[in-house]
Amino acid sequence: MITPFKNAVALFGILALGAFAYAAVVFVQSYSQSLDPSATRSFSVFGQGDASGVPDIAQFTLTVLTEGGINLALLQDENAEKMNGVLEYIKSQGVKAEDLRTQQYSIQPRYQYYSCYQQVGPCPPQEIVGYTVSQTASVKVRDFAKIGTLLSGAVEQGANTVSQLSFQVEDSTALENEARGEAIEKAKEKAEAIAEAGGFRLGRLLSIQEGFNSSPMPMMYTAESDGRGGAAPSIEPGTQEAQVSVTLLYEIR
Repeated sequence: MITPFKNAVALFGILALGAFAYAAVVFVQSYSQSLDPSATRSFSVFGQGDASGVPDIAQFTLTVLTEGGINLALLQDENAEKMNGVLEYIKSQGVKAEDLRTQQYSIQPRYQYYSCYQQVGPCPPQEIVGYTVSQTASVKVRDFAKIGTLLSGAVEQGANTVSQLSFQVEDSTALENEARGEAIEKAKEKAEAIAEAGGFRLGRLLSIQEGFNSSPMPMMYTAESDGRGGAAPSIEPGTQEAQVSVTLLYEIR
């Protein structure tokens, strides 16, 4: 026979079990939202900031190419002598050694091919008849007044090709920070305006995503040695642009 006391105990157990289950569900939901902030009521805003600065360094590459016979050591010595002469000239114009860097060095064989269209018997295999040694160095210039002289002078001193001239701000951190601050400020202002128009309050900043774009000033200047000198080109550095975009995700209250 079930007594009223046992009935009360059973009812209490059922209620306790239900309360525990409800607390577990609330806990799981809260924990899930803490892991995924976007599960809360939220909205996102986009902001973009721009900043510009005057470049303080220029950079270009120069190449010395040497072709010859099968005496590879002789070709390498000749190529090294030419490149060293060009680099010594560059340094004599005030460019520091730490602003010079070997970018590429290659040795390519040159082959003799045979036409065996109507030949009877096996065709002779191709054979190496010489080598081409190529060395490329990058030059960083800080005195813009000397850029034109360096470009034409490097060719006169033995460089076969001078190309890939570009300008940039060496330490672009300040430029990026300026653009980032403007982007975040614009996004905040937009979020506040949306909240006011929508009749709600801004909650926590749940996340922030950033994109960055920098536009240095490349110039398609190319000079190739033809044995003749010429006037130094006039060079204008222009400006460098930094653009930062941000997306802010806010909680709605």
